[in-house]
Amino acid sequence: MSKYRAIYAAALTVVLTAALSSCATYQKCGLHGCPGDADLGKTVQESINQHTGLGAPNSIRVTALDHVVYLNGQVDYGLERSTAESVANQVPGVTKVVNNLYVSH
Repeated sequence: MSKYRAIYAAALTVVLTAALSSCATYQKCGLHGCPGDADLGKTVQESINQHTGLGAPNSIRVTALDHVVYLNGQVDYGLERSTAESVANQVPGVTKVVNNLYVSH
């Protein structure tokens, strides 16, 4: 019986280790983001504001965390939504774009 108990204990340890490690959230740069995230967000915001077809300046709000850029706000058409995402992706240093823009029409 003790042989089986040792096997079960080992199996349980492996399962719990895997389960607990998958529960931990991975944050590359910590709670406050990576150095340069604020500058990255400003650069993306400026790039989007230069495209007059994307609406009034600052109608799309940009934030950056861990080199991931978040686009928030409202656009008039679906093409503007995809254009804003494309512009953000072209900025050096952006690893991913989360497009939370919604279309009003």
